[in-house]
Amino acid sequence: MKKRILTLALALVTMLGLTACGLEQTTEGRLNDTMKTYFFDFTIHSASLASEYNGYTPQEGNTLLVAEITIKNTFRESIEMYDTDFQAQWGDDAEDAYSIPITTDPETYTELPTVGANQLPGTYTLAVDEERSGELVYEVPSGH
Repeated sequence: MKKRILTLALALVTMLGLTACGLEQTTEGRLNDTMKTYFFDFTIHSASLASEYNGYTPQEGNTLLVAEITIKNTFRESIEMYDTDFQAQWGDDAEDAYSIPITTDPETYTELPTVGANQLPGTYTLAVDEERSGELVYEVPSGH
């Protein structure tokens, strides 16, 4: 069972999709791979499933995916980052087979407060060559 959970977490994290400044791009990789986009590089260091995160609990039938990530601005100027640049996606082709971090309301796309000190906010700016590390937290279906 533990191996299946780890496999699910790795599958979700390695299939992060992203949209940056209107350019759609999907990037896949494994843990600790540095993945490159037009604007920034990112590395996912770890991923784990949790039943709660600093007091936040998922809706019934869901679990939390916590991914530790480092993002580095490789563009020629400062860029505004959004948590919605990073979507956790899972195996099936259904239109709703993805999740955005819990720092954005999935229905209204308004920014929500962080619930943990290490959690990346919904929006932040990265200066040229600046690097930032933190956690992205997703609510995903249990046992998927």
